[in-house]
Amino acid sequence: MLLSDSIREECGIFAIHGSKNSDVAAQTYLALYALQHRGQESCGIAVNDDGVFGYHRDLGLVPDVFTRDILAGLGKGNMALGHVRYASEGRKSRSHAQPLVVRHIKGNMALAFNGCLTNADELREEVELSGAIFHSASDIEIISHVITRERLTARSIEEAVSAAMGKLKGAYSLVVMSPSKLIACRDANGFRPLCMGCKDDNIIFASETCALDSIGATLVREIEPGEIVVVDQNGVNSNRARCAGKGTLCVFEFVYFARPDSVISGVNVHEARQRAGEYLAMENPVEADVVIGVPDSGIPAALGYARESGIPYGIGFIKNRYIDRTFIQPTQLERELSVKIKLNAIDSTVRGKRVVLIDDSIVRGTTCGRIVRLLREAGAKEVHMRVSAPPFMHLCYFGTSIDSRENLIACKMSIPEIEKWIGVDSLGYLSVESVAKMAENAACGFCTGCFTGEYPAPVPKLKKKTRFDHKISERAGEEE
Repeated sequence: MLLSDSIREECGIFAIHGSKNSDVAAQTYLALYALQHRGQESCGIAVNDDGVFGYHRDLGLVPDVFTRDILAGLGKGNMALGHVRYASEGRKSRSHAQPLVVRHIKGNMALAFNGCLTNADELREEVELSGAIFHSASDIEIISHVITRERLTARSIEEAVSAAMGKLKGAYSLVVMSPSKLIACRDANGFRPLCMGCKDDNIIFASETCALDSIGATLVREIEPGEIVVVDQNGVNSNRARCAGKGTLCVFEFVYFARPDSVISGVNVHEARQRAGEYLAMENPVEADVVIGVPDSGIPAALGYARESGIPYGIGFIKNRYIDRTFIQPTQLERELSVKIKLNAIDSTVRGKRVVLIDDSIVRGTTCGRIVRLLREAGAKEVHMRVSAPPFMHLCYFGTSIDSRENLIACKMSIPEIEKWIGVDSLGYLSVESVAKMAENAACGFCTGCFTGEYPAPVPKLKKKTRFDHKISERAGEEE
C-alpha cells in the first residue's frame, strides 16, 4: 500500500549478544536495513563494549544515518541493540529515536521496543510525581523509568524487568541491554512479533526473521508471549512465569506490516497473503480479464486471487523505488505528485480490460482513489477493487496508527458510497472470519480489534495525546 492512506506500525527491533571485540555494530546495521520497512522516521544503534556503551541515533533512513565513519566510530563490542521507528503519534523528533541509553546508580542500560502502552498516562504521572524528568513523549522512556525503579531493589536486571512487566499494560516486544546481559521479552498477549536466532556463538533477537537472514543467522524459535529470555556469558535462560497462552498477535503483521519473506509463528508471510487473496476471490467473485496488485503489499494477495478465480494475473504498475514513501511528503499536493511519480500504470496490461485491483486495505480512501484514476487514464474498461482485509471500523490501542475514527472512510461511508468516492465499479472486502484464517496453522491467535471493536486486552476509555505537543491555547482548563 502506498501512502498517505496507509496505516503505520511503530517500529522494528534487533539485538545481538556475541563474543568480545565483535563487529556487532555492522551486523546490527545490516539487520536494520532488512527491517527498514518497519520504520523510516528514525533509527539507532547502541554498542556494549564490556560494559562501556556507545550509541548513535538520528532522524532518517538507516543508510543515511549510519555513514561508514559513524559505524566505525561505534567500534566493536560484545552486544548491540538496533531500532527503526515510525511514530504512531506525536511529532517527528530526534528525542523519540531509539535505542534509549540511560545511566543510573546500578549502571548503564539500553532499551528498544516495539508496541504501545495502554497505561502510559498513569505510569508517566506516577513517576513524574516522584520527581522523574522526561525528554520525550515516547513510551520507551516510561518503560526505562519503571525498570530503573524496580532495579533499585531487585537482585538482578532480569528480576527488575519481570517486576516492571507486572506494571506495563498493552503491547510491547522489548530488548534490554545491561553491562553484562541481554534480555528480550514480550507482553502476555504477544501483540508484536519477536524471534530468537543464532549464528556461531551469537544469540540474536529480532522483530522478523528477514533480519536474521540478512546476517546469515538461523531461526531458533519465537519468543513466547509473556516470556523473558536472558543471555549472558553463561548461556541462555528463559523465564516463562508470566506466560499465559499462545497470545493474540496483531493480524496486520500478516496483512501488511511484515516483509513477505519473513516467517512469523511458523507461517511464511507471503504464503499467508496469497491465501488471503484466495479467500477474497471466494467471497467476492467478479467477471474480469486481469488481476493486478498494488505494489508491493497487494501483489501476493493478487496472485492468490488470480489462482483461485482463474482470471489471469498481470503486472499492472511499475513502481519507482527511488523516492520516499508518499506519506512522508508534507503537503497534500506533494503527496499527490509523489503517487504519480512513484506509480505508473502499464497500458498494455489494462487498456480495454476489466481489471480486478487488489490492495491490502483502505484507510482514508485518498490514495486508492488516485491509483484508480491512473488505471482509468491508462484505458481500463472497468475497475473492481478487492481488499485483502476487512474495513477499518475501530481504533487501535496497541501500536498501529489508527487513532481516530474520523479518518476512517468505512466509518463515514457505505460500500456504495466508497465505490463512488474512489471511482470503482465494485468494491469487496475480506471477511473478519477469513482474515483470521489467512495464517493457517499459526502458533498464535490474532487481535482483530480494529475491525471488530473486540480487543483481547483492556483498552483505555480515552486515548490521550501528550500535552507537550499541544499549544497553550489548545490545553483548555490546564494549570501551568
